[in-house]
Amino acid sequence: MALMRFLFRLLGLLLCAAASAHAGTAIVIGGALKSDNDAVWQRVVTEAGGNGAYIAVFATAAGNPERSGAQIVAALARRGAVAELVPVAPRLRDVDLATQLADPVLIAKVAAARGVFFSGGAQALIVDTLQPGGEPSEMLKAIRQVFDRGGVIAGTSAGAAIMSRMMFRDPPDNLQILKGQWRERRDFDRGLGFVGPELFVDQHFLRRGRIGRMLPAMRALGYRVGIGVEENSAIVVKGDEIEVIGARGALLVELGDASSDERLPYFNLRGAQLSYLDRGDRHQLKTGVSTPAPHKLREPRIDPAAPDFKPFLRTSDYFLDMLGDNTLVTAMVQLLDGTEPEVRGLAFRARPRPDDLAPDVGFEFRLYRGPGLVGWFSSALGSDDYTVLKARLDVVPVRMATPLFTPIPAH
Repeated sequence: MALMRFLFRLLGLLLCAAASAHAGTAIVIGGALKSDNDAVWQRVVTEAGGNGAYIAVFATAAGNPERSGAQIVAALARRGAVAELVPVAPRLRDVDLATQLADPVLIAKVAAARGVFFSGGAQALIVDTLQPGGEPSEMLKAIRQVFDRGGVIAGTSAGAAIMSRMMFRDPPDNLQILKGQWRERRDFDRGLGFVGPELFVDQHFLRRGRIGRMLPAMRALGYRVGIGVEENSAIVVKGDEIEVIGARGALLVELGDASSDERLPYFNLRGAQLSYLDRGDRHQLKTGVSTPAPHKLREPRIDPAAPDFKPFLRTSDYFLDMLGDNTLVTAMVQLLDGTEPEVRGLAFRARPRPDDLAPDVGFEFRLYRGPGLVGWFSSALGSDDYTVLKARLDVVPVRMATPLFTPIPAH
């Protein structure tokens, strides 16, 4: 009986811990958030309780905390919040950081907030300030109280990076990471974990081609699910549900069925699953089920495996910069709604950097149709918007010519 009581007590503690981990709402903003993006700004205020909700703003990551903080405070105030800049930032002028971090009055004020908003900048400043040496400060404990009571934690750019259990700290560019040129104790760090332990997040994702760094990071850190949020867009994470809001969307990366060939000297991956979730789309982490926005569901489903499938796109491109601005999603759309069962492209650097230890190495990306590839198209929101679910991806290292080309001599 004593053993049973112990087991039941342990189970209760675990259930409480799980509930606490998902008690609040995390809003992960992909960066470059425009001041007129009502869908995101208003959602932050709404999740904090609506008009009159007190939101504590941390410009801890910012290069100019006064300016960044003031802009965020003003944007939230225009949507009805009572927002206030918390003077906890290494780059704040004439402020003693250690004193502010330990101020019991300030800590209590943050703990009583209905929401917390983290600015962009350098995410290393956030973790170094609030979680020095991996240990939570009293200020961070106060922020967690807001979340545990059901409040909202929002962050843009650097403020988004800290949302997962592990985060990029100060990584080199995408190709350097693909080539395995990590910098020990500089590229990764512990995040603050507001989206739960199983989800890895990244920001500025499609515009900056950050699939090139997410895939190796997920494999190295043991993540099976990751999501990259586009600029001026956000995901709202409540428990196991993700909702996409804002101007564009997010890329969901699932590696549960992926494998690698350890004999190859560089990063490689086979069988990754990619889904592009557009604004209004939802995804359940527990079940793995994605649901398009209602306006998409009013349109016919695009299913390349259906006997009556009629491709809309007649192009068959080979993409020479798979890490370019939104190139990956363009290729996914071509795969879904085009004539060919696979789409390929390269990631490489035509002009190698001086510190590149493998200047002749590139990577071929192969997107291909697999079980469950479906999608939807709609122009109801004023642009050509696709949702693409369950595209398959292989990434293999290739040897590039150096130089890539030479001029043809005159005769």
